Amino acid sequence: MDLPSSGKGILFVISGPSGVGKTSIIRSVLERVENVVFSISCTTRKQRPGEIHGMDYFFVSHQEFESMINENKFIEWAKVHDNYYGTPANFVFDHINNGIDVILDIDVQGALNVKKNLTGGKFVFVAPPSYQTLSERLRRRGTESEEKIQKRLDTAKKELSCIPEFEYLIINEDLEHSIMNLISIIYAERLRYERQKETERVKRLLLEVQ
Repeated sequence: MDLPSSGKGILFVISGPSGVGKTSIIRSVLERVENVVFSISCTTRKQRPGEIHGMDYFFVSHQEFESMINENKFIEWAKVHDNYYGTPANFVFDHINNGIDVILDIDVQGALNVKKNLTGGKFVFVAPPSYQTLSERLRRRGTESEEKIQKRLDTAKKELSCIPEFEYLIINEDLEHSIMNLISIIYAERLRYERQKETERVKRLLLEVQ
């Protein structure tokens, strides 16, 4: 399936290991950049302290999620750490067709599924400065048992090996620099001629010089 390449919104797929800082980067970008929205994923995992249903995720039961799979309501879905995660298709396409950029924050497996199923998305990998730094961040979060943390770290090794599959790489050593890097990617993609050639002002400008 092809995403629109001109006059429409852009799909930015942000991915990377759990605990790398994707959420903090994206939240700041959404506050600073106009005409971009966050795509809220569905998940069957338990709600963490501070998370809000309908804002961070749509928290649903396993049965509800499986019904949505059967009804083809996801662009992609995956089972990660015994829980389902999925990207609702209607939300993404409605906004893109209305000229609004969409940011997805999904795991690496989900990002690669989107890349396989959709042409035209922009894929950004957020990596830690080192594997040791990622380990420290996960433990500092204090939301999971040591067993679950180790499981996430084992998964992170596989995910980091997928970096070459992505168009952009942000190494999140300094949060502010990472925020500005993602903002730069968004504006650079918006300024591509291919994305502007069907707009009225570009058509008018080219007509004036003929």
